[in-house]
Amino acid sequence: MRRVFLFFVPLLLVLAGCSSMKVEDFKSEKPELDLFEYFEGETVAWGWFEDRFGTVKRQFRVDITGTVSNSALTLDEDFFYRDGERSQRVWTITRDGTNGYIGTAADIVGEARGTVSGNALNWKYTLALPVGGSVYHVDFDDWMFLQDGGVLMNRAIVTKWGFEVGRVSLVFQKQQSLIQAAQ
Repeated sequence: MRRVFLFFVPLLLVLAGCSSMKVEDFKSEKPELDLFEYFEGETVAWGWFEDRFGTVKRQFRVDITGTVSNSALTLDEDFFYRDGERSQRVWTITRDGTNGYIGTAADIVGEARGTVSGNALNWKYTLALPVGGSVYHVDFDDWMFLQDGGVLMNRAIVTKWGFEVGRVSLVFQKQQSLIQAAQ
């Protein structure tokens, strides 16, 4: 038992010391992301959820209408899942200083907090996720990266008690960009 302890404690310390990505790492990346500017108007997203083994469990489309009013961005999101299920989330997002955002929605526990730098946003929150007849609180570590042409790529790591349960991947496209691409 002592040998196992002597092996795993240093291993855990090494793993804990590994650095993770920081939003500041993207400060010089272009185009610069501003959530209010990007999401005002009509946006469409396509995405999927995969479990911790990499198996895609659900695919969906999200139609998003963004409205800026009184220093707040309201995102009305309509989700359309391939299995026929539909759901809605309405976010209210405000600025928090120069590079920060605070978001609330009915199924967000407390507040979502995000920081933007360059073309990247790191957004963290707890979601009350209904599964069957139960509701589970899962944590999201959400990263968004703005690309040329109005494309916003999103990857979120979903955890429960610190253990990864899955990932959500999305690609957002501004409606105006879709119209221009079709011409």
